[in-house]
Amino acid sequence: MYNSNSLLAANILTGVSFLVHTFVGDGDVREIEPQMDKDNKEAFNLKREKWTQTRCGWHWISTELLLATVGLYVLNCTNKFEGHENFLKKLMSTCFFSCSAAWLTTIAVSKPFPQRFLKLAQYGLLAVIGGLINNSIDN
Repeated sequence: MYNSNSLLAANILTGVSFLVHTFVGDGDVREIEPQMDKDNKEAFNLKREKWTQTRCGWHWISTELLLATVGLYVLNCTNKFEGHENFLKKLMSTCFFSCSAAWLTTIAVSKPFPQRFLKLAQYGLLAVIGGLINNSIDN
C-alpha cells in the first residue's frame, strides 16, 4: 500500500535511474578508461588518476540514487516519519531540483558540442522527479 501516486512515480523513476546509472553508466565510463602509454607513464598515471576520480564520482551519484530510492519507499509505504513527511519531501524535492539546476548550469558553462542539452538531458529527469515529490506534499 502506498500513500501517493506522485511519490510512487518518483520512487520508480529514481529506482530505475539507480539501476541504469550504476550498471549501464559504468560501462560508458569504462569506455573512456585511459590505456597504458608505455612512452609516457607519468601522463598515463595522471589520466588514470583523473579517470578513477571520475568513476568514484559516478558511483557517488549511484549511491545517492539508491539512498533516495530507499528514502522515497520508506516515506511512501511506511509511517516511520509520521509528522515529518512534508519536511522530508520538501528536502528531497529541493535536492532533486538543485541537482537539475547544477546539471543544466554545468552543460551551459562547458565547451559546446552539437545537441548538448538534448544529449545530456538528465536535468529534465531530475526536475521531473523533484516535481513529482513536490506534488506529493500535503498542503
